[in-house]
Amino acid sequence: MFVLSELKDTVRIAPELFELKLPEAIKDEINRKLANKVLYNVGLCIALQNIVSLGDSIILPGDGASHTEVIFRYIVFRPIIGEVLTGKIRSCSREGVHITLGFFDDILIPPTVLQHPSRFEETEQAWVWEYPLEDNGKHDLFMDIGETIKFRVTGEIFEEASPVGAQTGEKSSQASAEVSKTPYKIFGAINESGLGLLSWWAQDNANADDADDMDEGQEEDSENT
Repeated sequence: MFVLSELKDTVRIAPELFELKLPEAIKDEINRKLANKVLYNVGLCIALQNIVSLGDSIILPGDGASHTEVIFRYIVFRPIIGEVLTGKIRSCSREGVHITLGFFDDILIPPTVLQHPSRFEETEQAWVWEYPLEDNGKHDLFMDIGETIKFRVTGEIFEEASPVGAQTGEKSSQASAEVSKTPYKIFGAINESGLGLLSWWAQDNANADDADDMDEGQEEDSENT
């Protein structure tokens, strides 16, 4: 879920920060610049791990700040495709089930990869798994907001939005569309046994634990005899 990425950047330190030791000032500036930001094709930046190397610091003409080339390692959130994660349902829509991990909200389970068959209830604003019963009936299992859910990561999309200034008319609308893009989105699936709401499989897990306890008890009895 978390990876360590080695990055390179030129860090600007303002004159009022010259009283700090250079590594300390650079660490603060890197975290201020990157923490909780999405880097294109890298992931969501979480925290600085360490500085690998510092280049020479230079002061450019007309700028009293120092500029230092830095190579550093940063902890980044970017799940591996196929990895299983656990989150909570943030909302449901016809687009699918929206998941949050607490620190990251842009996760979608599309309808095609929900447990089959499932339907969307407009009045409840929830997806429902129509769990088949032995008598050919069905039992509705609702995917309610706040429920804990386990899913498999199936894909990701990075959107690169260019910086835009104040514009008017059609250009302004295009600029707003750029700004509103989600920079990083994850897609998941729950259409396999053991995935989906944890409450769905709670009874199965309890039965499995009971069976393990019985097996252990039988082994102990055999050893005693």
